[in-house]
Amino acid sequence: MTQPRCIQPATLQFGVCVLATDRSLSPPRLAQAVEARGIDLLLFPENSHMPVDRRQDWPPVAGLLDPLSRLYDPFVALAGAAAVTQTLLLGFAVCLMTHRDPINTAKAVASLDLMSNGRIILGVAGGALASAMRNHGSEFKQRWKITRERTLAVQQIWAQDVAEYHGEFVNFDPLCAYPKPLQSGGPPIWIGSNSKSVPERVADYADGWIVYRGIYQGDAPTDLRAACARVGRNFDELTLALMNAPREVALAQACIERGFRKLVFILPQAGPEILHELDEIAALAAQLRAMSL
Repeated sequence: MTQPRCIQPATLQFGVCVLATDRSLSPPRLAQAVEARGIDLLLFPENSHMPVDRRQDWPPVAGLLDPLSRLYDPFVALAGAAAVTQTLLLGFAVCLMTHRDPINTAKAVASLDLMSNGRIILGVAGGALASAMRNHGSEFKQRWKITRERTLAVQQIWAQDVAEYHGEFVNFDPLCAYPKPLQSGGPPIWIGSNSKSVPERVADYADGWIVYRGIYQGDAPTDLRAACARVGRNFDELTLALMNAPREVALAQACIERGFRKLVFILPQAGPEILHELDEIAALAAQLRAMSL
């Protein structure tokens, strides 16, 4: 097991994840609207491109072809959001490590964290599109080994003045890379995936888990607690985030009672209607905060 960073127990917070594209509200304007309503967290997904030939890929992608081919680069989008906000937490849901060089990724995330005054959360995963991974030089069957090594290499670069990493998929000799993140040890790492192996992965090298409601086949809090016990992690220091959180008060409260500390609501492409949805989410968040006092 790796040596994870010691972080404070997660507090109850509410966020939104938005497919921000070139046809939607700009990331800076969206971030201002989210922060103005007292919502805690804004997440952007990553997808560099959509291959034309996707015959053997994830079936649900068919209905997402247009937005997934048009997403803003999340590093650029989050930089724009950071520049016009003060307290809003900003994150990736998720950064596709099978698409990225770890040295460049470490520098980009550290730069974001420093410029945002320590407000970055790095969600990571391997991705779902085998054809897109191949275009970046990664094989689908190796996606989680690649994600683990690249994530650990990023953490090494953040933590060490002189860092090196030697693995199966990542290999570099001692190097110096600055700036370092503002957050001690670097931004928290949340794994965004729903397979049965995720609890072990989170307990191994991450600080949290983004669980997509209705997809994970198990009880996420129970399974993560058990995985932590097996490797000596403190479950209470990890964050459970629920993606696609329910907008009904009773259902959302039940999720909080089960141990989810971040409720993330998925919003459509950020057109004019999104402001009304943000109002509704802000009202729901205020009600749930009051119930949790």
